[in-house]
Amino acid sequence: MARGTEYSFLPKLSSKREVFGLGACLCLIAILLRLGVALHPYSGAGTPPMFGDFEAQRHWMEITYHLSPSEWYFNTSNNNLSYWGLDYPPLTAYHSWICGAIAHSINPDWVSLHHSHGLEDYYHKLFMRYTVLVADILIYFPAIFVFVFGVYRSLSLEDKLSTAFIILVTPSLLVIDHGHFQYNSISLGLAVWAVLASCTRHNLLSCIFFSLSLNYKQMELYHSLPFFFFLLGKALQQREARLAMRSCQVNIKFNFFRYLTIIKYGLCVIATFLICWLPFLSSISSIQQVLHRLFPFSRGLYEDKVANFWCSLSVLIKLKLLLSRGVLLQLCFWTTILSIVPSAINLLFYPTPYRFLHSLVNSALSFFLFSFQVHEKSILLAVIPVSLLAVVHPFVSTWFILVATFSMYPLLVKDGLVLPTWSLSLFFFLSSYLFLPRLSYKMHNQDRRINLLFYVSMGLFFALCISSHFVTPPARLPDLFPVLISGFSCLHFLGFLVWFNYMQFMPQQIGHTYQKYFRLVHNKPHEN
Repeated sequence: MARGTEYSFLPKLSSKREVFGLGACLCLIAILLRLGVALHPYSGAGTPPMFGDFEAQRHWMEITYHLSPSEWYFNTSNNNLSYWGLDYPPLTAYHSWICGAIAHSINPDWVSLHHSHGLEDYYHKLFMRYTVLVADILIYFPAIFVFVFGVYRSLSLEDKLSTAFIILVTPSLLVIDHGHFQYNSISLGLAVWAVLASCTRHNLLSCIFFSLSLNYKQMELYHSLPFFFFLLGKALQQREARLAMRSCQVNIKFNFFRYLTIIKYGLCVIATFLICWLPFLSSISSIQQVLHRLFPFSRGLYEDKVANFWCSLSVLIKLKLLLSRGVLLQLCFWTTILSIVPSAINLLFYPTPYRFLHSLVNSALSFFLFSFQVHEKSILLAVIPVSLLAVVHPFVSTWFILVATFSMYPLLVKDGLVLPTWSLSLFFFLSSYLFLPRLSYKMHNQDRRINLLFYVSMGLFFALCISSHFVTPPARLPDLFPVLISGFSCLHFLGFLVWFNYMQFMPQQIGHTYQKYFRLVHNKPHEN
């Protein structure tokens, strides 16, 4: 497609200085948006005795700073696990320890053992907000820019910058991390680094980065199967193995190179895990306790009104009453696996960056829709790979990201984040339309019925969300609007799952012009 038909809003860049200057301006806008969201309430603000996720993160800083690692995951006199006990992997604990040490050096009262519960000091809140922003700038921002510049090499400089900007202002991540309060950008940023390494054939680095991501948040398991099958497929098809076959040293040398590569990947993952888990390897009981904290199956099938299949189905069939927890676990496991298998097998036989990115979406969506113990915020694990595909599927990616944001609307209302949710969603759509290569072209030239479907979808979301504020539900249906929003979102996610699977299996549907985005110098020798 000719450059002019892409409707780029940014000026043509002619020097590195202009590229750097424009990139800095776009980063500044992304930072200002985050600071704007941070001015609003956070999870559990002013709601004792448990408060919310903000207090959970603060409490982990308190615990990790004052107690030895041997106590972090155990119920002791100094660590009451019923009060926001640590339930994330060791890398989160180490991050909490670093933040706790910095907080203690500024004001010891912020992390005072036992006496800082529910602390809502202004300067402490400012400190906590800045810790999220710093994590974004150090890990997430560089990951996005390097990914866009490293993977989409055939894009113009201005289109690379605009694409990176759109990914950085994804509303769902901003309102959760900088509003609700979490550090998702760390695990997701590490995952993006791993995706970048995989797409550019630095496979050992990919193993390290993904292992670090998984050791920061266990929900990165949503992405584990695509990484496994992509790296396995690449190992089985590596150049050395092919050369060995051609030289008639058929089985011995072929199998040697193939299995040596797989062993290297495995050792790299094991070494990373051993380093992260070193303080907890003193005994089997210690390992078991950490795992018990990471996977609390006793909590139930899903959290609140999450927009997944089981929550939506519960409106018609109360599975929790009909089936035991053990049966529900098996049902969720097999449903999730069956949903992922087609994408995973396709990736194994055709391990290309294009299929890899689509498989990440399909795997994350399958886990979100069908797995056990799902949170509303887990949709972020699908949002990030979808945003990485915004160049190839600008219209569907924009649609998906908006739906993902509205799927969390009941949670965001509870947190007092209505204004930033609507503001960021509108800003994101307008920015995507103006800045994202091909989106305006796509909407001008595709079937009008598809555009109509998008506008109907957004209109219904708008109606449901606004009605939840002004329409009183029947007394016997107090959760009417949260259920309607989650169910409507679930229908979208099921449709998106089918669509992204179809696009993974039928890459020719994107056209030859855009397949070039994934031609990553295939004649380059494999590294690692």
